[in-house]
Amino acid sequence: MPTVLLVRHGHSSANGEGILAGRLPDIHLTDRGREQAAALAQRLSGIPLARVVSSPLERCLETAAPLAAEAQVEVLLEADLQECAYGAWTGRPLAELAKEPLWATVQDDPPNARFPDHETYAAESLREMSERVVAAVRRHDEQVREREGEAALWLLVTHGDLLKAVLADATGAGLSHFQRYTADPASVSAVRYGGRHTFLLSANELAPDLRRLLPPPEAPVAHDAVVGGGAG
Repeated sequence: MPTVLLVRHGHSSANGEGILAGRLPDIHLTDRGREQAAALAQRLSGIPLARVVSSPLERCLETAAPLAAEAQVEVLLEADLQECAYGAWTGRPLAELAKEPLWATVQDDPPNARFPDHETYAAESLREMSERVVAAVRRHDEQVREREGEAALWLLVTHGDLLKAVLADATGAGLSHFQRYTADPASVSAVRYGGRHTFLLSANELAPDLRRLLPPPEAPVAHDAVVGGGAG
């Protein structure tokens, strides 16, 4: 049962412009985003990370680089962590998209939301997005467990909607309720997958105390929920 730190990329130029970047190339971190990534790297000082995995898009790689450097590991690219394929919505202002009929489906009925096709930009459904990212996270988590043990800690950097889908899956809420979750730029959430349960350890933290997520060296990693609550 390793612990995975789920990091959203830092503030990007698309965030500042209010557009849905999707898989557009050359969307980079702003000065604010680079400061956020640097601050998070400082919080990782002395925290052993078994693995750092990232979406291949620039804003995620620019966030992951200082984190991996602090942990002295390489960044592994994972195509299934890349942004949702928004099709014809790609690059459009969010204020404009909010007037589209599909917007209500995305908000109220995510499992039945599929983004419109486009001749240049790939399109997929929110269900397809959710299935691929959850499968990727669980695959890497199992690899870390096999190679580094159950007390290992690892980190991934991806995009907001993907993180929300992972959190919705982890808590059992499912895709129908994934809009109830929040993933701000440079936020950290933490999940531990178990045999009986998946444990949500934190969500959308902007200044996390990462050391509290490390299991005490003398204590085994808990596989079951503690009746009555944990002892801290």
